[in-house]
Amino acid sequence: MSFHSESLSGPHHELGTLMRRKTPFLIACALASMVCSLSAKAQTTGHISEQDAEEAVQGDDGKEILVRGRYTVPDRIDTATGLGLTVRETPQSVSVVTAQRIIDQNLTSVRDVIENGVGVAVNETDDVRNSFFARGFEIRNTQIDGVPTAWALGGDRGETIADVSIYDRVEIVRGATGLLSGVGDPSASINLVRKHADKREWGGYLEAAGGSWDTWRLSGDLGGAVTSDGRLRVRGVGRYEEGNSFTDFYSNKKLVLYGVLEADVTNDTLLRIGFSHQRNEPHGAFWGSLPTFYSDGTIARWDRSKSTAQPWTTWTTVNQNFFATLSHDFGRGWSLTGNYNRFRNTQFTEILYLYGNVDRTTGLGLGSNPYSANGESIQSSYDAQLKGKLSLFGRDHDLVLGYLNSELNRTTVSYAPLNELAPLGNFLFPTAGDFINWNANSYAFPGFSQTGVVNEEERIRQIGYYGALRLNPTDWLKVIGGGRLATYRQSGRAYGVDRNYGDKNVFIPYAGVLADITANHRLYASYTTIFLPQNAQDRNFVQLDPIRGKSYEVGLKSAFFNEALQTSVALFRIEQDNLAQIDGAPITRPGTGLPFQPYRAADGVVSKGFEVEATGSLLPNWNINVGYSQFTARDAADVDANTDQPRRLLKAFTTYTVPEILGGLTFGGGVNYRSAAYSIGIIPGSTTPFRFEQGGFAVVNLMARLAISDHLNMQANVENILDKTYFSQVGSFSQYRYGQPRNFTVSASYLF
Repeated sequence: MSFHSESLSGPHHELGTLMRRKTPFLIACALASMVCSLSAKAQTTGHISEQDAEEAVQGDDGKEILVRGRYTVPDRIDTATGLGLTVRETPQSVSVVTAQRIIDQNLTSVRDVIENGVGVAVNETDDVRNSFFARGFEIRNTQIDGVPTAWALGGDRGETIADVSIYDRVEIVRGATGLLSGVGDPSASINLVRKHADKREWGGYLEAAGGSWDTWRLSGDLGGAVTSDGRLRVRGVGRYEEGNSFTDFYSNKKLVLYGVLEADVTNDTLLRIGFSHQRNEPHGAFWGSLPTFYSDGTIARWDRSKSTAQPWTTWTTVNQNFFATLSHDFGRGWSLTGNYNRFRNTQFTEILYLYGNVDRTTGLGLGSNPYSANGESIQSSYDAQLKGKLSLFGRDHDLVLGYLNSELNRTTVSYAPLNELAPLGNFLFPTAGDFINWNANSYAFPGFSQTGVVNEEERIRQIGYYGALRLNPTDWLKVIGGGRLATYRQSGRAYGVDRNYGDKNVFIPYAGVLADITANHRLYASYTTIFLPQNAQDRNFVQLDPIRGKSYEVGLKSAFFNEALQTSVALFRIEQDNLAQIDGAPITRPGTGLPFQPYRAADGVVSKGFEVEATGSLLPNWNINVGYSQFTARDAADVDANTDQPRRLLKAFTTYTVPEILGGLTFGGGVNYRSAAYSIGIIPGSTTPFRFEQGGFAVVNLMARLAISDHLNMQANVENILDKTYFSQVGSFSQYRYGQPRNFTVSASYLF
């Protein structure tokens, strides 16, 4: 049996068939021919783009060009190696979602950005939790300004839905980055780069926006120097948003505050201090998704607006971060930077979980599990990084040495519902009632005990020492070698299971080489090992051993039109042991009444594939970002692994500006395509196996922006303009979730 979305019929089915057969060849040929055919014209005209920054650059014809709103970044990044290399100098696949793309595509959350990033996919669990994937594996490495952070499982404390208005850009480095992040996750690392108070002239913007489902928001970003010599600068960002959703009962209030101060203590010393606060307060929030089956075993297809929640349910999250940075430039290429970060993520839930099968006549048959909890995660980390240049054999070489000490303490306290039918602790609750006619009064607020039970109390400690050296033996050849000594220890107790495991001084090597074959084309190769502790548990609630393996990557990075357009092609191979795979149907965790998905460890899992990306400006006023990725993943028995992940992803977005219309008319659009994915489960209440499958589908988005004057812009965005019905998750606990239908946002921004 299979559960398909409507995308398997009609023209989208033909698209999926074509992409399965010919996409790798067509994409590579299209990118190559596009670059070659446009190169002559673009090299004589330069490029134009950014709204919030202007930069004069030298074009290939020697003329000065005004550049605005890049889809590329000239900055050096630290996400992969810590050496402060540009995207082209980094021997791994790197994608950057810039501030201009965030504006153009109306991206408001971390989830939105990842959904539109090349080579990465999102699985939605419910209204708060999301999981991110790359190359077939979950992304667990996240950083803020290069400092590793620890998110709660699935982001249940609001990490994945955090607002991105406080960030300048998001960097996605695919492949293992254990050199910096402390663990060698084979998928990718996500680095959120904060906005800094680096402008002396005062400026910023104010924005008002409104859209579908009565959603509206007010945003502002303002900063500049507060002393006449410009040595003391500040910047503040704020956003407030209210709105509903396409699902019944849902509403949300969001508040975002961010402030940062930067001081030039001396000409060579910079002090940065800042604080961010984000609060999401959704009501009518899903916990889980929609039941897949009627009691007769047939598929239940609900309206997209259908919800298992009630108006009283809430899932409030707060994310706070205090940070301080002190950096000193010693001259001659040497600098020392120290960081302190304190992250506090909390949740408060009063939610309702429904499970089982629905009688198609009476609507009865679902069990219920109301749940309330307070959760808190506090992470404190210290890190230091020394960078410098070494002169050997008449040439300069780059060195980085670093240290990280991080401690995370997290707790979860739950409160028993007062409508429990069985003695306390047996977790038997009233049935859910008529789900076919489910409404705002279908399940009364049960009330919860004022006395809590500690379900989770854990401590995670990480210590790491790392170093990397980039040798420059010739002008055209660069060799990078390095490694990390990682110590990881998790202790405590979670949901009745003791957790006390870790490893000390695990060595994670890193090696890379880059060779310039022409001035614009650079070949690269990289290698690192994988060491990844995991939270997955087997049927006996025993935590699986850490994932171990190796990661290889080779590729070609190119630049055209004075770096205006950057392209990359990458081939990768990942080998892993102890990889968690779903082991049958969910079971009930003893003593909690909560559903639990057991896992088994798979050895010899090999993922291999390729990625192609082009980003930047093809012609004056024309920005593009297009990328295609494909992989296969099988274990030692030649059985497909992680089948819930699409094997092919296509992400494309482009804008074009007509400067002659008022202050400029920008219009554009894009498409996100993902191929079919599936998981094998059972029909609840039986032993009958079922293949939960989401067919391949494409979502098309459009935008337009009119610059009415030098200061006033009007913008409109329409997402899923073809109103494609698709599922953002299928199979988790035998349930499914719809993706967003067509929706729009209209905004006005005033720049000053």
